[in-house]
Order: sequence, then structure tokens, then C-alpha cells
Amino acid sequence: MTDDAVRRVFQAVDSFDADEFTRLLAEDATLVFGNAEPLAGREAITAGLKAFYSTIGGLRHRIVRHWQVDADIIAETEVTYQRLDGKEARVVAVSIWRTRDDGLISDYRIFVDLAPAYAAQVPVRP
Repeated sequence: MTDDAVRRVFQAVDSFDADEFTRLLAEDATLVFGNAEPLAGREAITAGLKAFYSTIGGLRHRIVRHWQVDADIIAETEVTYQRLDGKEARVVAVSIWRTRDDGLISDYRIFVDLAPAYAAQVPVRP
């Protein structure tokens, strides 16, 4: 998978448009986000992404590096989440996906600690 293809995956995620991302997936694809239950099929993945997107104000990925092993892509990224309170949270994430011969993604897994993106704001006291 070329650098452009990896960038295209993260551009789709960062677009905040679940349908744009799921167009990259096979109809029977699976997606697992951290410890959440797997989502199976484009419809379920689209619904899951829309639900996730509703909990944040935005996100953007910076690709640190990526590797390809056979049909699997491993990508290390730094992700900046725009919180609903307007603050930003940065985390490191690893995404692993399998691409079929037709170029569609059949399995997508995201490994990230989202705690900073949802942490309660604690007032700073002098």
C-alpha cells in the first residue's frame, strides 16, 4: 500500500464523514476500536463512527510511520482530538488493517487510550 493510500485512509477518518471512511471498506468488513465490541458490516461501522464523532469536536492524524506485511498495514499515528469543551488532547495510536486484493479494507483495528480526550476538566488552583 502506497504512502498516498495510507494518507487517504486517515484523511477519510479525519473528514468527520463516516460514509467517506466506510467507502474504503468491504461490505462485510469488521472494525474494532480499543476494547469495544467489534462492529461488523458497513452499516454498523457507519453508525458506530457517527456515534463516536458525536462525542468529539474533531480529530486529525499525523502519520508517524507505517509498515506493510503481506495484506496488513500497521500505522503509528499521533492523533489530536478536538474535545467538545474546545480543548485539544493528543494521543498516540496504532491502527492495523487488512486490505483485500480489490483494495477494500476487510478488517480495521484501532489501539488507543482515549482517556485524555474525555478527561474531566479540573480547575487549576494556584
